[in-house]
Amino acid sequence: MVTKVLVTGATGNVGSRVVQELRARGAFIRAFVRDRDRAAKKLGGDVELAAGDFSDTASLSRALEGADHIFLTSADGPQMVEHETAVIDAAAAASVSRIVKLSTLGAMVGSPLPPFDWHGRIEQHLWRSEVPAVVLRPSFYMSNLLGSADAIRQTGKLFAPADGAKIAMIDPRDVAATAAVVLTTDGYKGKTYELTGPEAITYEYIAEELSAATGRPIEFVDVPDEAAQEGFVEAGMPDWLVEHLVGVFRITREGELEQTTDTVRILTGREPRTFAQFAREHAGLFQA
Repeated sequence: MVTKVLVTGATGNVGSRVVQELRARGAFIRAFVRDRDRAAKKLGGDVELAAGDFSDTASLSRALEGADHIFLTSADGPQMVEHETAVIDAAAAASVSRIVKLSTLGAMVGSPLPPFDWHGRIEQHLWRSEVPAVVLRPSFYMSNLLGSADAIRQTGKLFAPADGAKIAMIDPRDVAATAAVVLTTDGYKGKTYELTGPEAITYEYIAEELSAATGRPIEFVDVPDEAAQEGFVEAGMPDWLVEHLVGVFRITREGELEQTTDTVRILTGREPRTFAQFAREHAGLFQA
């Protein structure tokens, strides 16, 4: 029997890759999207589109009709808890047989870092809902570095408050591959999986690999938290995101994101991508 999967956040960083992985596994895919035209261009014509909004209960109910499993993710922001708990409640009412929730390493109710707290609260609601569930907690995404691509192209420098920090970064494609496994095969109910890349790397190492991939010298420059915060504010980031980014860099310097796991390999049967691979594949974005 073909598994019918509803993918929320289907045009996002991980959600769009989950669609690709599910397609390769022959699953029936329905994407919950706001902009049907944009989603069709990004996802392809073989994906059924369910247009709607997290705050529109009727659109959620329509999207869930006939769905077996849900991949649950949404954009970070103050409405995340409201949006994702609405999906969980609608799924419970529709008797959906599995939710795979994309969370984050460090999720915890009451965390001083806003997204960690939001994810913790959503996880808590999910377990209380009694809908069969799996939670994926990935580490820091390699793709977050693409936000520094413009500065690196212009200056040849990678600025971050990350001196001495080691981070077990993960490629979002490996998160998506893992999600596709637990969405389409059995044996994972009630589990929480921590997902990381194969090694804990420093920003000095990142600069070295970007240098090798682009053929130009790229230097890591450590900056104080205060300067980083000012830069985030000047870039127009919302207050919660500024607070979160400064906090994430602080905990990385304290070693809280350096632990690696072999979960990706165990669940997918393939080794997670290294940062050197990521750098080579995205070299054009960092070149002068």
